This record gives sequence, C-alpha cells and structure tokens, in this order.
Amino acid sequence: MSLDHLLAHNRAWAAQMVRERPSFFTNLKNQQKPKYMWIGCSDSRVPANQITGLEPGEVFVHRNVANVVVHSDLNALSTVQYAVDMLNVEHVIVCGHYGCGGVQAALDNARIGLADNWIRHIQDVRDRYRKPLEGALVTQRLDMLCELNVIEQVVNLCQTTVLKDAWLRSHSITVHGWIYGVSDGLVHDLDMSVQGAAGLELARERAVAQVLSKNRR
Repeated sequence: MSLDHLLAHNRAWAAQMVRERPSFFTNLKNQQKPKYMWIGCSDSRVPANQITGLEPGEVFVHRNVANVVVHSDLNALSTVQYAVDMLNVEHVIVCGHYGCGGVQAALDNARIGLADNWIRHIQDVRDRYRKPLEGALVTQRLDMLCELNVIEQVVNLCQTTVLKDAWLRSHSITVHGWIYGVSDGLVHDLDMSVQGAAGLELARERAVAQVLSKNRR
C-alpha cells in the first residue's frame, strides 16, 4: 500500500510553515536545547508536543508501552542519560494516560503476546497495590492503576544511576508525574515531583495517599 498521501501531507505542512514562519526550519536545525524531557506512552493519542503546546526542539521525548521505566532498558536509560548529561534538561515528566491499554492488560491478566513480558512490570505495580485496588469500585480500578503506575515509574526513574549521579553533582533537575485524559485533553499533576533522592519516599507516600483517597468506595 502506497504512503504517498503521507508524503503529500508532509510537503503541504512544510510549505505552510515556510509561508507562515519563514525562518522556522532555519532556526530549528540549530535548536536542540530543550528544558524538558517527556517519558510517555506510545499510544498515538498522546503526542507530547501538542499536549503541552511546545515547539519541536523544546521537548526531548521517549515513549513506550504504558510509560514504563525499567532499569534493564538500555534504550530508555540511554535516552535519559543523553537528556540529563548532554542536553541539561531541567525537568523530566513521566506522563501516563487514562484508559491505557497496557495498564488494562496488566489489570485483567490479559495475554496479548510478546508484550506480556513488558506488561509484567505494570503487574508488579498492580500486585504492590492489590488490596486498595480490590477495595475500589470496579469502574475506578483502571484509572487508579494508571495513576499508581505513573507514580511507581517516577520512583524507578529517580532510582536510576543517571538521576542519582546528576543530583550528587548538584544538577538542578526535577522529575514529575502527570497523567493525561484522552477524553478531555487535560493533563493532571499527580503531585509526584522529586528534586532529589532524599525526597523520593515522602513524595511517593503523599502522591499514593492522594490517589487512594479519591478511589475509595
């Protein structure tokens, strides 16, 4: 199947940008100084730039199924290391989204193939919070696990050698946990912001308490 229609859209977009902002591409080729890194879900409905209103070159992006940070994932860790050490980003945002298919599969113990091995990391989050999840309304459990998954992935990120070493060097960098609503386009801050290793556990306890308090029967 031909993808000529996508190439045509690209040419139309490039021409429109040149008309509206003649220096756009000239400036863009020299611009790779983002203040922000985004770790998000691969879901096609969650585009980092559009959600945040940032231009190309203003946010460094890594995406995977269910916005997971795994200590053995050299792809993610290399991207984080480049963002922190080479680009000197000031903020790393872990952003999940409501209705996440990967989180749903973990919640339901669904078998979907090779990705089951990846989703096992989300099942670890599910198992950690099994009692409060079972105590919540069935209609609340998916959203609840989506939020808890973001919090735990922030914890994982903060425990990487990249972030630990950056904080030891007094590199000013903050990790944030957000979640996006596909149904309304709004981002919600989960109050999971960490500026150093010393504040990690307190931030986790506070953020988890807030999630659990709004998901009680």
